Amino acid sequence: MEKTELIAPCHWGMEAVLKREITDLGYEISRVEDGKVTFFGDARAVADANIFLRTADRILWKLGEIRAETFEELFEGTKAIPWERWIPANGKFWVTKATSVKSRLFSAPDIQSIMKKAMVERMKQHYGISWFPEDGASYPVQVTILKDVATICLDTTGVPLHKRGYRKMTVKAPVSETLAAGILLLTPWRRDRILVDPFCGSGTFPIEAAMIGANMAPGMKRSFMAQTWKELVPASCWRQAFEEARDLVQPEGKMDIQGYDRDPLAIKAALENSRAAGTDRWIHFQQRPVSQLAHSGRYGFLVTNPPYGERLEEKDALPGLYRQLGERFAALDGWSLYLLTAYEDAERYIGRKANKNRKIYNGMLRTYLYQFLGPKPPGKGKEQRR
Repeated sequence: MEKTELIAPCHWGMEAVLKREITDLGYEISRVEDGKVTFFGDARAVADANIFLRTADRILWKLGEIRAETFEELFEGTKAIPWERWIPANGKFWVTKATSVKSRLFSAPDIQSIMKKAMVERMKQHYGISWFPEDGASYPVQVTILKDVATICLDTTGVPLHKRGYRKMTVKAPVSETLAAGILLLTPWRRDRILVDPFCGSGTFPIEAAMIGANMAPGMKRSFMAQTWKELVPASCWRQAFEEARDLVQPEGKMDIQGYDRDPLAIKAALENSRAAGTDRWIHFQQRPVSQLAHSGRYGFLVTNPPYGERLEEKDALPGLYRQLGERFAALDGWSLYLLTAYEDAERYIGRKANKNRKIYNGMLRTYLYQFLGPKPPGKGKEQRR
C-alpha cells in the first residue's frame, strides 16, 4: 500500500489531543478540522492507528473527493473512482453511512443507493461480470458531503474504536471510552499521581487511566475490519503492531486509582469491566457517596462526569450534589478537579470559578470540561507539572 491519507474522526473538542497522539505515533498530519484529524500513512499506519489511538472514533481510508451538486454528478464521480484497486470481485461492499452538511444533496438513503449503483457499474466494467456474489471480505464505505464536496472513504475499523472490548456492563449515561481517554490526556496526570472518580459509574475513567498508566494500547484486545483485507493491509502489519503493543505494556508497579459511586449496581459493573480490561490490580472501586469523598494524599486528581440533570427528577438534587463535591474537593490537599458536565450552575455550587473550561460535545450534547487547578507539587530541584 502506497502512502495515502487516513481520516480519524473524534469528539468535537478533542482534535488537539488526537493530533498529538498521531504525531507521537510518527505520522504526518495533513489537516485538522472540527471533529476529525487527517494524516498521511501506509498499510502499517492503518494497523497502528486502530490499535494505539485512544481518542479516535474510527480510522477511515480516504479514496477520493468529488464535487456533487446533483445525483448525476455523484453517480459519475463515484463511478470514476478505481474501486477495483481496493475491492476484489467477491468483496461485499455498501455505503454504510452518508452524512450531508450545507449541501444540495441531503437524503442519506438516496446518496447511499446512487453510490452503490455507481460502484457496481464501475466494477462490472472492470471485472467483466454482471453479478457480484459479495461472499468475501466486507468493504464498508462512508461518505461525508460538506458544501457539495463528497469525501469518500473505506472504514478500516468496523466496530467503533470506543468499544475496546472490556465494557461488558454499563449504567445510565456512561461517558465513552474515547472521550474519557481524551479528557485524561488533557490532564498532567501520570501513574505516580493519585486519581479518583467520585461518580465512576461503570468505571470508564479509572479503567482508561489504568490503561494509560500501564501503557496498554486500547485496541490490543479486539479485531478490526481491515484485518480481512489481506491484499491491502498484509497480516504482517497487524502481527507487528499487536506484538509491539504487547511489548510496550508496563505491568509492574502500583497505581493509586479509585472509583466511587453510591449505586451498588454501578460498582458491580465497574468491577466486571475492570477485570475484563485487565486493570483490576490497579483500581480500587467502592460504594461511597460523594459526601464521603476523602483522601489523605496530596496533589491528586479528581476526574469525573457527574449527573447533569437530564432527567427532570434529578434537577432538584443537583445544587446539593455539586455543593457536596465542591466541599469535599476543597478539603483535599492541593488537588485538581476536572469536571465534565452540561450543568450550567456547576461553578456556582462548586464554590469557585474554574481556571479553564473547554467545550466538548458528548454525543450531540454540548458539555464543558471545567478545570479547577491545584498547586504544583514540589519536585526535585524544580517544580513538576501539575
